[in-house]
Amino acid sequence: MTEMIEKPGRESSQRPPERMDGPFLEYELLAQIELLRREDAYQHGRNSKTLAKYPDFCIVLTVMKGGTRIQQHTAAGRISVHTVGGHIRMHVGAKLLDLPAGRLLVLDRSIPHDVEAVEESAFLLTLASLEGRI
Repeated sequence: MTEMIEKPGRESSQRPPERMDGPFLEYELLAQIELLRREDAYQHGRNSKTLAKYPDFCIVLTVMKGGTRIQQHTAAGRISVHTVGGHIRMHVGAKLLDLPAGRLLVLDRSIPHDVEAVEESAFLLTLASLEGRI
């Protein structure tokens, strides 16, 4: 699993619980990004919110201040990282991948990677699992 899911302290305890499953979920991403940036957790460099969570599928919205980093970690299932604002970089093995806004990266299971925000950034992390648990 990724660090963003394993460490629920990165998600703010200030916000009321919201539905994360059901037949459909809809979000205004720009509004969600602004809300995350206003929460106290963002003052420490980053903040996250799980938007959708099912036993085999999860989507997390993360905002990061420029110059902050998520240390190297792996995910048990396949993931995608879609930069929706700003510019992030990811070290994947020996490669350094630039992911400015609008870029999408897909990684197979158990690939070590980190995330660095080049500037104030927001990205969607999607986790999938064939085992039925994330």
